[in-house]
Amino acid sequence: METFETLVRTEFAPKNTYLNTASNGLLPARTVTALHEAALLRAEGRPLTPLHEDVEASRAAYARLAGVPVGRVATGASVAAHTGVIAASLPAGAEVLTAEDDFTSVLNPFHVRGDLKVRTVPLERLAEAVRPGTALVAVSAAQSADGRIADLPALREAARTHGARTYVDFSQSAGWLPMDAGAYDYSVSVSFKWLLGPHGAAFLVVPEDFGGLTPMLAGWVAAEAPWDSCYGPVAELAHSARRFDLSHALFTYAGLRRSLELIEELGVAAVQAHDLALADRFRAGLAALGHEPVPAPGSAIVSVPGLGVRQPELSRAGIEVSDRAGNLRAAFHLFNTVADVDRLLDVLSG
Repeated sequence: METFETLVRTEFAPKNTYLNTASNGLLPARTVTALHEAALLRAEGRPLTPLHEDVEASRAAYARLAGVPVGRVATGASVAAHTGVIAASLPAGAEVLTAEDDFTSVLNPFHVRGDLKVRTVPLERLAEAVRPGTALVAVSAAQSADGRIADLPALREAARTHGARTYVDFSQSAGWLPMDAGAYDYSVSVSFKWLLGPHGAAFLVVPEDFGGLTPMLAGWVAAEAPWDSCYGPVAELAHSARRFDLSHALFTYAGLRRSLELIEELGVAAVQAHDLALADRFRAGLAALGHEPVPAPGSAIVSVPGLGVRQPELSRAGIEVSDRAGNLRAAFHLFNTVADVDRLLDVLSG
């Protein structure tokens, strides 16, 4: 009988102590195989039909992880592109409420509009800062820089009270923290971090009525009948969120399909328990060494002020972490072990 441990060890064999999933996740063996097979299709001139099927299988798998009907899920290339579509839907003068130092892709499209009122508050005050006249609240479920988790239920209730829409970026939590994307107007996630996929894909979840969005980036793949819509204006946009699709990076989805299958096989709850146990072990070890991380209870990301300067030294020792504004950021995922945590602590103690 295959267990969590045996399945993970079958799929991953890192050559170092990799604790940097908040930047990029490792690719499972099955994903690497699928990418190779996809490349051979192109190299050998065979039909690419299986790759288009991978796009739809990936969309369906993400919908299951997000807890929404597949018809609410659009595919694209980046968080910034999806944010841009949402930003373009707002009327001039609309207020967008954001969290301080959130990831740029969640914020910048609202700023470049130039005619929106972008208001920024500390993450902990986001829900209480929603007010009459707030049009949209945009926030990451888990902060990239330090792993702090937004109080999304409180934010949802505050937004409902004041008639504001909500936009949540799950990029730093999808794959280890259960999602309830249907509770928010819009949400997004990239595929190459905790979802363990290649670069080049990002999912957008929209309301059933599309939430007032215009598919301003729509090409032929956004049509109800894509292969009949390759020339001239699209006569009929897709009746689902697929109308917001961008042209598909086919190789990416060939690999991503298998990565999402692995997440589903393991189960997000099991991944969460594994990741948080390692993160908590690291926090306890830091305390013993006299270091205090940024408070982020329940997060798989641990950020330690003042230790970012040691990132090059750690990398030379075969331990991959990040330096984020002087903080050492370690991110624990399903392929990590207790030995990884203890090795990092051992080097930091030296």
